[in-house]
Amino acid sequence: MTIKDLIKIYETKKKKCGNDAYKYLSKIFIEAKPIHKEYFLMSKKAQEKIKKGGVPDHEQSWRAFKGKNLEKIIIYILKDVINNLGLEVVDGNKLEKTNSANLSKELSLVKRNLLVDYGEFGLHMPDVDIIIFDLKTSKVIAVLSSKVTLRERIAQTGYWKIKLASDEATKHIKVYFVTPDEDGTLTIKKPTKKGRAIVEVDTDGSYVLSETNIEESNKVKMFDKFIDDLKKLLK
Repeated sequence: MTIKDLIKIYETKKKKCGNDAYKYLSKIFIEAKPIHKEYFLMSKKAQEKIKKGGVPDHEQSWRAFKGKNLEKIIIYILKDVINNLGLEVVDGNKLEKTNSANLSKELSLVKRNLLVDYGEFGLHMPDVDIIIFDLKTSKVIAVLSSKVTLRERIAQTGYWKIKLASDEATKHIKVYFVTPDEDGTLTIKKPTKKGRAIVEVDTDGSYVLSETNIEESNKVKMFDKFIDDLKKLLK
């Protein structure tokens, strides 16, 4: 199973739900799980384990697939709208791993524009999943981290916001967290869970891909508010 199969499921959901399809991202993954299992059990590695009398660990494979493809489906959802704003989106992990000599001039500049200075310990890219930048100038507008739950990454996201904000060259970059929030960390304001507290204080905000009603604030919003907020950054 690949991201293309996941996109097909999303597009089917979109035909039924229209622009609200993003709310059902968790259900899309639930629907994809048995399909992924079929592919997994047919894999060479799984077949070898079965022949030896073992039981292949599908859950481990599924968690890796889900984590890896969450950011890809978010990019797919956002890309056309972002392009219409004169912006571009790129996978942060790929950009970090690719040698600058193998990047286009635009992407090489994006990489440089995002570096964090650790003094004698060098320049390093922050750990972000999605980068949104101006296509003409390569100026980084915002970076997004995306995880199924907050506990996997939110403290790290807050750290990168602090680091980027501490340098004149990068302090304008917005740092967001996008999540289906499957453990409900962002659902209510008070009593505030630790993950939401970090979002409210140490990041520029979080956008939730869920059908669950969220108590919104200036920092915690449903995903449909993201593009409007992005447009405000361009004014």
